[in-house]
Amino acid sequence: MSTTTPEPAAASCPVVRSTPFDSDSPQYLLWEPEFAEDPHRHYARMRARGRTTVSVELAPGVPATLVIDYQTAVQILNDPERFSADPRAWQKTVAADCPILPLVGYRPVPARTTGAEHQRYRSVHIEAMRSLDLYAMHAHVENLAVPLINSFCADGHADLIRQYSFPLSFAVCNVLLGCPPHLGDRIADGMAKIFENTDAEAGNQIVGAALAELLALKRNEPGNDVTTRMLQHPAGLSEEEILHQINSQYGAGIEIQQTLIANTLLLILSEKHLGDGVLGGSMSTRDALDEVLFTDPPMANFLLTYPRQPILINDVWLPANQPVVISIAACNTDPRIRRDTVAGNRSHLSWGLGNHSCPAQDISYLVAQDAIDQLLDALPELELDFPGDGPKWRPGPFHRSMTELPVAFDPSPPMRL
Repeated sequence: MSTTTPEPAAASCPVVRSTPFDSDSPQYLLWEPEFAEDPHRHYARMRARGRTTVSVELAPGVPATLVIDYQTAVQILNDPERFSADPRAWQKTVAADCPILPLVGYRPVPARTTGAEHQRYRSVHIEAMRSLDLYAMHAHVENLAVPLINSFCADGHADLIRQYSFPLSFAVCNVLLGCPPHLGDRIADGMAKIFENTDAEAGNQIVGAALAELLALKRNEPGNDVTTRMLQHPAGLSEEEILHQINSQYGAGIEIQQTLIANTLLLILSEKHLGDGVLGGSMSTRDALDEVLFTDPPMANFLLTYPRQPILINDVWLPANQPVVISIAACNTDPRIRRDTVAGNRSHLSWGLGNHSCPAQDISYLVAQDAIDQLLDALPELELDFPGDGPKWRPGPFHRSMTELPVAFDPSPPMRL
């Protein structure tokens, strides 16, 4: 068995634990509803053990190493030579029906590849995003947001996830990718099945068929959209490769975007000083977004890598080809780097780091900020209206997403575009 050479000891040999899966390490079950209800309490318990990595389960019987220390995460994410994003070696060791495979299994996309393969796919995404007209997106978001707000503004109550953040994010994604509504509806249905783990395999089939139709449409009728730019990119991706790129765009553009909007609205409406600051103009919506990206990012535990060989990290051996998951939420709130205010601070890991950082973060910020500003301008007296004790969080090892975001407000007449 090959290993990396440990750093020489300065004065005494460190205590080296054989693996984070040792029997003396508690297995935190990230897939359980109990974890979803209060993950920060669990992160605090993990830190209390004095380790930078802990043993977790991503699904029943699927172990992984969770990184909870910011500096350790930066070290790993900046070391693609030893920590590969390619899951194929690990994937051979898990059952074909493993519930997290549809989300983290191998696909020919930037997030799941390394080396020249990764650079080829990433260049396609970067060029497609670089050519977007961000100024035009302001008008697109307004044109999509106003009819949604008008659909419930006279009711005096709404679920801002089901009636606003989800359909808005979905519609924006359709605009970016040049997807007509009849295909977008099918894609949204399939994506929901994948992220909810209700029938992930069926969800993949639904999405795949709809995307194939979208690709055929754009070959015959090119447009000023991301799909067309990917088809025309000099990298010359095959049809199957492009389908995977578009699939990944939808996965992030719908699920992550709508959760970022919803979690930020929850923060603004639940933290009076912050909400008053945003509504009064002393704090920007961008600051509120960054607060959420530090504390409750849409993907709280993600950025998976797989050591190419056993690697010693902070006196713990990480096993080869086993998933190492960055707890973005735990690392962002690491007491050793956390400050009282994050205004203007962009050091969080929620967009990734290094050559796997998200190429769409500018457009994501813009869409989320415009969506929130449109809603608060139209209904400034929004109040949370949760039944019971507060928000309920969807269980799952990776996301940080509510089941609903109910609000109440004084009914108002529809707006005009």
